[in-house]
Amino acid sequence: MLPQDVTLAALNLSVREDPNDPRLYLGREMSMLEFQRRVLEEAQDPTNPLLERAKFLGIVSSNLSEFFMVRVAGLKQQIEAGVADLSLDGRTPAEQLAAIRPVALQLMRDARKCLGELIPLLDQAGIHILDYDALDEKQKAGVEAYFDEMVFPVLTPLAFDPGRPFPHISNMSLNLAVVICDQQGQEHFTRVKVPNTLPRFVPVCPRQDAGQAAPHEQWLVWMEQIIAAHLGSLFPGMTIVEAYPFRVTRDAEMLIQELEAPDLLETIEQGVRQRRFGSVVRVTVTEAMPAHIRNLLIENLDIEPSDVFTLEPPLGMSELGKLQSLDRRDLKDLSFTPSVPQAIEAASREGDIFAAIRQQDILLHHPYDSFTPVIDFIHAAACDPNVLAIKQTLYRVGKNAPVVEGLLEAARNGKQVAVLVELKARFDEESNIEWARALEREGVHVVYGLLGLKTHSKIALVVRKEGDRIRRYMHLSTGNYNAVTAQLYTDLGLFTCDPDIGADASDVFNYLTGYSAKPDYRKFLVAPINMRSKMEALIQREIKHQQRGEAGRLIFKVNSLVDKSIIKRLYRASQAGVQVDLIVRGMCCLRPGLPGVSENIRVTSIVGRFLEHSRIYYCRNGGAEEIYLGSADLMPRNLDRRVEISFPVEDRRLIRHLRDDVLAICLADNVKARRMLPDGSYERVRPGPNEPLLDSQQWLISHRPLAGAPCAL
Repeated sequence: MLPQDVTLAALNLSVREDPNDPRLYLGREMSMLEFQRRVLEEAQDPTNPLLERAKFLGIVSSNLSEFFMVRVAGLKQQIEAGVADLSLDGRTPAEQLAAIRPVALQLMRDARKCLGELIPLLDQAGIHILDYDALDEKQKAGVEAYFDEMVFPVLTPLAFDPGRPFPHISNMSLNLAVVICDQQGQEHFTRVKVPNTLPRFVPVCPRQDAGQAAPHEQWLVWMEQIIAAHLGSLFPGMTIVEAYPFRVTRDAEMLIQELEAPDLLETIEQGVRQRRFGSVVRVTVTEAMPAHIRNLLIENLDIEPSDVFTLEPPLGMSELGKLQSLDRRDLKDLSFTPSVPQAIEAASREGDIFAAIRQQDILLHHPYDSFTPVIDFIHAAACDPNVLAIKQTLYRVGKNAPVVEGLLEAARNGKQVAVLVELKARFDEESNIEWARALEREGVHVVYGLLGLKTHSKIALVVRKEGDRIRRYMHLSTGNYNAVTAQLYTDLGLFTCDPDIGADASDVFNYLTGYSAKPDYRKFLVAPINMRSKMEALIQREIKHQQRGEAGRLIFKVNSLVDKSIIKRLYRASQAGVQVDLIVRGMCCLRPGLPGVSENIRVTSIVGRFLEHSRIYYCRNGGAEEIYLGSADLMPRNLDRRVEISFPVEDRRLIRHLRDDVLAICLADNVKARRMLPDGSYERVRPGPNEPLLDSQQWLISHRPLAGAPCAL
């Protein structure tokens, strides 16, 4: 939001006069919290199915935890180091931290208010989430038996006294602060961790007065309440004085000195272990916790009182997403079967996906299109006697990774396989380490990336001998090679055997696995080599088209827009009259609609059933339209500190599809879309009189690829 002393009238200035005026920009941290507000609104939306609303509450909780682990932790590190650099909106790290805290606290409180509204609705629908005190005698007897058999053996109370130091509280752990009194009347503090190896929601039998329960009904009780009710079993002969839940969030950033690391894999592995001991950045407690317990936590966790956030229970709501596992399809989004493009279907029948790619470029739009063709592509290459080599980048593939299984199969079949596994993919390090070792055991050439850079590009290259020549087949994507997230994220992938793109792909892998100072590419935009300059040139070209009277038009769909240099150029494009549409899911530091600066820029955010993850860059280019797809957002880290690839879509049929059936549909959304206001807040897009409702994601579920009536841009 705008500071109270800054009005829109004060911002009616020319960016050419002062493009660095901080009032022209929004802070990224506050913009990220605005995104969490939009996610929370989906949990609050009564038109969403109940379990989907619970899922969104879990996402908000998980996202806020990561926000504290990364963004807040980073600001605290800057303050401790005496860094005085200003944010885009002109704030010091200390000022940013002070602004963040009340907004984050309000979000957490609003999320709990939303849960308080959801629980009665779930109860009416037959999902009874009960407090322990509300259980009847039969239910309590069943819970006691479960506690004795399953929970008690797992619990380890840790005392705090002169002989035993304050126990380590692990990151993201839910705990009970317990005060007991011994037989001499002396009080003691102990900590009991709520085990994350057991379910947070424990099923119990129906209430005795419930009558004949419907087959779909479920009774659940919170694990921490079960433990609190049975603390006497942990402390025989003692009196339980009080017990209060609390949750700890720690700094999860790993500072890896790559130039000094003798072995990057071992260094990352050590960093993952050390993450558990990062400094505490947030402690959440309930209002019931008395001051003396809070002060004990503040002193021993080495935090400031402002790091303690007081909330209504429950603490740690990310597990709400696990309610999705309940067999209640009536309380979830309608399921659908992802489609497969006709060219791929024909290839499956004939058993030759390479012939299909030779015939035409093939576009996949996940999750509306199945991810199976990508898996089949790798497995076909692994088994094809004519395939000589497979090269691939892996960023986040998950624990069960059929694509990696295909690469292992290829190595066993004698193919030359080279894989770049990005070990520095935050929170996926452990999984990636395991896959890197598994690949190495099969003789795969595994590299871990370039010093100082994360490899974020998504590319698979298959080299195939066809007669007396070599042909290269590529799969290029905006998303990860992860079969699970491909069902949850919107991403675009392209199969092609274009010779120039193939040559660029080989050059990229030579850059990643060997030594290369290649300054340019035939068709790729590659960060950190030429992507920034090329993106800036695309914007400048559109300005020139507008100045020649050719109706300049830009549509950029990204996850985040943070880069100041790109924002400046977009402001200049707006001032020149170029019509700019930005579809930005998360952070956006640009202010749209500022008179004299950005009145020709519109920013749309879509938060719906799927996570909008695809990056699309559309330029009208005087009628010779161009579209690039890729892995890069418009952020300094993507343009300057990562290996990223943006690749062109050159088939006019696919360009029209992306323009009319993807971008235009997103811009026409009047159900899940929000429009950004100049002050950084968002308002829902509402349909006009007699205008039909259009949910862009639902529209894409209902229409097969490359089908549907065009929607005017």
